[in-house]
Amino acid sequence: MVTAYIMVKANTGEADRLKGEILDLGDGVVDANIVAGDVDFIVKVHVETPVDVKDIASAIQAIDGIEDTQTYIAMD
Repeated sequence: MVTAYIMVKANTGEADRLKGEILDLGDGVVDANIVAGDVDFIVKVHVETPVDVKDIASAIQAIDGIEDTQTYIAMD
């Protein structure tokens, strides 16, 4: 199993809507937290392969209002 954290920047004030859409992506998305700082959300992902992480990151990027993402795969 692969655990990853996706940092998400948004360009809209609709944080609750975006959080809901991220969580609605389904399997693999464990949690999405609204945070203060350089990013707006931290999304925890737990999937079978690194390709699955990429697919979820791509789906997040496709959500209207998402500006940028950075993905970090946990090493332990």
